[in-house]
Amino acid sequence: MKITVIGAGNVGATCANVIAHKALANQIVLVDVKPGLAEGKALDMWQTAPVNIFDTRIIGVTNDYLATKGSEIIIITSGVPRKPGMSRDDLIATNAKIVKEVTEKAVRYSPDAVIIVVSNPLDVMTYAAYLAANKHHSKVFGMAGILDAARYKSFIAEILDTSPRDVQALLLGGHGDTMVPLPRYTSVSGIPISQLLNQDEVEKIVEKTRQGGGDLVKLIGTSAWYAPGAAVALMVEAIVHDQHRIFSICAYLNGEYGFRDIYLGVPVKLGRKGVEEVIEIELDKDEKKLLNDSANAVRDLMKTLDEMKLF
Repeated sequence: MKITVIGAGNVGATCANVIAHKALANQIVLVDVKPGLAEGKALDMWQTAPVNIFDTRIIGVTNDYLATKGSEIIIITSGVPRKPGMSRDDLIATNAKIVKEVTEKAVRYSPDAVIIVVSNPLDVMTYAAYLAANKHHSKVFGMAGILDAARYKSFIAEILDTSPRDVQALLLGGHGDTMVPLPRYTSVSGIPISQLLNQDEVEKIVEKTRQGGGDLVKLIGTSAWYAPGAAVALMVEAIVHDQHRIFSICAYLNGEYGFRDIYLGVPVKLGRKGVEEVIEIELDKDEKKLLNDSANAVRDLMKTLDEMKLF
């Protein structure tokens, strides 16, 4: 198993490191445009192998896509990081060009690879990668719901003073301020969250989750990387081991939930071939409205991308 991670910044390097520790690949290729960055980080990670006991060979290259040839999974983290005061909308003009370029280069050498997009703004960058890759949408999808759910679960575990392992939750919609956490589908060891927290507490957690990415940008001056990197690695694990796990990810919709030709956060079954099935759950009137609002926000970004005429 060969896995390529494009972008050796904080998210890409963390993702590669977690994948290596989980022994999910024989080889990881870390690619970046900045000379020496990928090589240095890959070397540093490789030198932890005797300490952390793993065999995955990690190599770094500068803009050399021939080295990625034959990859089964390609992870795209490239792009300008989000900075204080910058919305995800602000990122689209620059990052769309980057995602298009790296996707086309990577697919040239690994035409059958599954592609996971992490670049922001996530939903529209996944759409951009799909257009650039020119392959079936089941093999091009984005990491969003796992990260958003992790934040949601961590806040719940914190307020309840319980293990985050016991929290189950689901989110839909775009990755950002319009995401749709679903308290009705949230439980702790099977106990509905409504029996453990009052409505006001739940609403505060939901709002905190929506602002989770922005709050981290304010604190550290750039986008998060530990949680996103770990979330991508979890998706990679499901693909490598063909686990058929059910995750909320940024997936292409072709009629599901009443939407077509859009990438949006929904639960799917994830395995070796990528997205095996989009799972439709029952939503009440309020949840449908929130999801529709989120989809409209994503379509606005897609319209911006279309107006750039990159494809």
